[in-house]
Amino acid sequence: MKCITFNGAGGPEVIAVSERPIPELSDDGVLIEVVAAGINGPDVMQRQGLYAPPPGVTDIPGLEVSGVVKEVGASVRKFKVGDEVCALVPGGGYAEYVVAHQDNVLFIPEGLTLVEGGILLETFMTVWSHLFQHAKFRENSSILIHGGTSGIGTTATMLTRAFGATQIFTTVSSAAHQQASLEIGADVAINYKQQDFVEEVKKHTNGHGVDFVLDIIAGDYIQKNYEVAAMNGTILQIGVLKGLAEKVNIFPMLAKRLTHTGATLRSQSATAKAEVMSALQEKVWPLISKGQLKPILYQSFDLENARQAHELLQQGKHVGKLVLIVKK
Repeated sequence: MKCITFNGAGGPEVIAVSERPIPELSDDGVLIEVVAAGINGPDVMQRQGLYAPPPGVTDIPGLEVSGVVKEVGASVRKFKVGDEVCALVPGGGYAEYVVAHQDNVLFIPEGLTLVEGGILLETFMTVWSHLFQHAKFRENSSILIHGGTSGIGTTATMLTRAFGATQIFTTVSSAAHQQASLEIGADVAINYKQQDFVEEVKKHTNGHGVDFVLDIIAGDYIQKNYEVAAMNGTILQIGVLKGLAEKVNIFPMLAKRLTHTGATLRSQSATAKAEVMSALQEKVWPLISKGQLKPILYQSFDLENARQAHELLQQGKHVGKLVLIVKK
């Protein structure tokens, strides 16, 4: 099969189109002929040598796919050949075929195309499991979402709006992204290149700050997150795009009784991921079926053009998700 691999760690130039054997089917596995593969921040981190696949997982990148079932394992009963599905995988999505654990495969939600199904699970599961289940986001809360037009940011904006947020703040990098973020559901979109997000949030909350901060940035944002959080606030760390903080004064965290927590999705077990999927099907899928929510597709690329897709992703000019079209 055709797939994408990395020739070492580095920039988009290390991306290569390769040939690999079709993965072997396990008893509890579903062999999917991939139609679309979502592109996500962890793929970039893997390419840069910062996020290795879990032990025993293929080095082919890609964490979410949609496609058609080609074969099922001996113990699989829910799916059959020909079913259109989406799946979360620990790796291997940038390929013509991938094997997913049966518990991490779902039928495409009603109201979504097959391609949209390919950009659904990674961000929706990340936001739901980390922000709603782990950090316990609740209605009548305010939140600051960093990277407001990213896949994570757009998903978090839509979900917190749907589940009762009182005020949603986002940080973005341009006037165009401010407008896009507001249209998606933010109350205040802050251009971090021109505005101090701490000052802007304090101004719009009468100095109170926000109950939750969702951060994919880290670096010097960590200190600012402590400053922008309200008393008893929660800061959820799910990314480190700017790397580690060199110096952090933790006194504001102590004084405000803040919770600073973090989580990742990729290393969790198939069973743990299945529990998140079950919650999504119960709470979120009905909203998708009604047309109230859907993943935002910015641009699609052929599998062979994965390098260009990664270049665009790193430029940060997109709104929502990028996808690789593997089979047309």
